[in-house]
Amino acid sequence: MNISLYDLSVWVLPLIIAITFHEAAHGFVAHALGDNTAFDRGRVSFNPLVHIDPFGTLILPAMLLLAHSPFLFGYAKPVPVNFRALRNPRIDMVWVALAGPATNIALALAAALAFHILGFLPANAAQWVADNLKNTLLINVVLAVFNMLPIPPLDGGRVAVGLLPRALGASLARLEPFGMLILIGILILLPLAGSQFGLNLDIISTILQTMTGYVIQLLLVVTGNA
Repeated sequence: MNISLYDLSVWVLPLIIAITFHEAAHGFVAHALGDNTAFDRGRVSFNPLVHIDPFGTLILPAMLLLAHSPFLFGYAKPVPVNFRALRNPRIDMVWVALAGPATNIALALAAALAFHILGFLPANAAQWVADNLKNTLLINVVLAVFNMLPIPPLDGGRVAVGLLPRALGASLARLEPFGMLILIGILILLPLAGSQFGLNLDIISTILQTMTGYVIQLLLVVTGNA
């Protein structure tokens, strides 16, 4: 299974930009709201080198490309945030969490708008730009939708912790150390178990695909592409 430089340029480049801007947005908003942890560690930056996780940002996406996976996924080093240092920890945590997905939606919107410039480009350049823009739209919407699942430590989980009544929020927050295990369970293990009994238990992936489709269609309509 060969992978070309063209494949890398139209998939990995949009992925690195999406992840970098997502993490940087968390850092910028946290810094603006009183927490200097990320700033002091040099993470309030759009320099991808400070956010790249060697496995999550480079090796994992490359492996998925080599395997001709139907989806591309990756992650960066999480931006450190000391929520107690925020001026209003409970509500500011919500703004910090929302910053990442909101930035991804903004990037997706910009990509959708940029489709209108393709007609002004030379034919040989237009295809490469078009593929980058399509993947930028897809990757950013997938990251935004996935991260808004209400499971800590995903952004949606932290939003839920901040907005729920304190007792419920505290109970949800206690799941954070087990959040990735829960995600692996519902996204991978549960569907595998269901397939052994002829059951489709891949409910979360179906919901994510449906929501991603709706958001992409909305962005295309808003930007005059549909």
